Amino acid sequence: MDRSMMREVIAKRVAQELKDGDVVNLGIGLPTLVANYIPEGIDITLQSENGFVGIGSSPKEGEEDKDLINAGGQYVTVVPGAAFFDSSMSFSIIRGGHVDATILGALEVDQEGNLANWMIPGKKVPGMGGAMDLVVGAKKVIVSMEHTAKGNPKILKKCTLPLTAAHQVNLIITEMAVMEVTKEGLVLRELGPEATVADVKASTLADLIIPDNIKRMNI
Repeated sequence: MDRSMMREVIAKRVAQELKDGDVVNLGIGLPTLVANYIPEGIDITLQSENGFVGIGSSPKEGEEDKDLINAGGQYVTVVPGAAFFDSSMSFSIIRGGHVDATILGALEVDQEGNLANWMIPGKKVPGMGGAMDLVVGAKKVIVSMEHTAKGNPKILKKCTLPLTAAHQVNLIITEMAVMEVTKEGLVLRELGPEATVADVKASTLADLIIPDNIKRMNI
């Protein structure tokens, strides 16, 4: 599976977690692809932390509006009923608990639901931005990411990088698996289209709880 297909698999599977009426924040990078795969028949409000609600799918090439960008600087579209506001209102929505789900990437996530997604070793970064507020303020936190980075596991027993937030992650979705963070530990719920249990175990440093009835992703 090439990288483009991996990202498509992840985005399609994440979109299945969204429910009618949800207010959802999409993080920078891979999570923005989720907007292209919202299931038909459900009404989702996508929120961008730089100040608007009502994000639509990605614009077609040549149809971009230079005044419509998300928090990651990517061109987006808006749907009827979209609203624009300043950053203070945006973060009032986030900190006030009005976001049903936030979907974001990670550099590392561990079996306790800890998340590290802002400090890249050896690179200067401006800070963690709004991720800190989003993972604490949202009702559900979904990490969507490739399972490994250059072959190195990203799902660990304990994060080694500075944390964005502790004990906030609910679900991890990669091209290889869907994993749920529970009080008992990290539970393997589903396998990706081309993955086996052995593949997941070999690419994961966290301790996994493996039920007898693991499903295959339906995408």
